[in-house]
Amino acid sequence: MEKQDLLIILFDYYEELLTDSQKKYFIDYYFNDLSLAEISLNEGVSRNAVSKDLKLTKEKLFSYEEKLKLYDKDKKIRNVIKKLDDSKVKEELEKILDE
Repeated sequence: MEKQDLLIILFDYYEELLTDSQKKYFIDYYFNDLSLAEISLNEGVSRNAVSKDLKLTKEKLFSYEEKLKLYDKDKKIRNVIKKLDDSKVKEELEKILDE
């Protein structure tokens, strides 16, 4: 898996732990495909400030996953679910994970 794809997945897990500006810059950069220059112009800050904030955000996302392992646990649970024979139990567990 590419690092960018992993960052987007981790953002889905840990978004609420980030500041508003970190969320905004991350969304603009990774989801809206804006350049650092475009984000800095839109936000009225320097390109360097956006770059530093994005770097810190990436570090935070990896740090959160290293400590909390939510994504890793989710993958492991989904693999166990695949091996279950009881479809009703599978559905219930998948529903819980998707909440």
